[in-house]
Amino acid sequence: MNDDAPLVEAHDIVRRDAARGQTLLHPASIAIHAGERIAITGPSGSGKSVFMRALALLDPLEGGDVLWRGKRIARATIPRFRRHVAYIRQRPALLDGTVEDNLRYPYTLHAYRDVRFDRDRAAALASQAGRASDFLDRFASELSGGEAQIAALIRVLQLEPDVLLLDEPTGSLDPESALAIEGLVRAWFDAAPQVRAWLWVSHDPAQAARVNNRHLTMRAGVLDDPKRVSSAHATENTR
Repeated sequence: MNDDAPLVEAHDIVRRDAARGQTLLHPASIAIHAGERIAITGPSGSGKSVFMRALALLDPLEGGDVLWRGKRIARATIPRFRRHVAYIRQRPALLDGTVEDNLRYPYTLHAYRDVRFDRDRAAALASQAGRASDFLDRFASELSGGEAQIAALIRVLQLEPDVLLLDEPTGSLDPESALAIEGLVRAWFDAAPQVRAWLWVSHDPAQAARVNNRHLTMRAGVLDDPKRVSSAHATENTR
């Protein structure tokens, strides 16, 4: 493992809609280092979600590569990659049953066979988000949108990922729930900033300003990364 390598890198990844003959994501590159809190903003339909899903290897790439700590990811190792790099979407999918049933579910998967569900840890995360002590016993079907997102986030955070890909996780939530989500993510990051990072898509400029120490924009499927441009100019100037 190369400790100096970015946690996640993408080199010229491309997504196309073959049926419509449309390029959804033009060649996009990014390097995400430990300690970075990156926000992405841009108009609706600009390709932010397409980029995030491509980076999480949830959709097939028509070009380019995604690397984890400097190494290309073979198809067989994608589940392991997703253990470290977690994608969280705006509208979470919860299973029938209680919140605890949902939190236990990942531990039934092969990728997590070496770890066990810790109810006390899950309850502490729920408390951190301002949820009452009975939150884990509530049925998923009874949760508000904000509560469902909190449950989905706890389901991911309990697994201790290294990178969060947050695709407008508070886009449809009330301000109180949005701040609870922000607080949970910030506490996760602050527990180990030397090995963690996030990439946060937001439509709210105020939120984007709160959650970033690096800001990217996207428009018409093109990712604009000032840091990458600056690095390229610096390389040119040294030649």
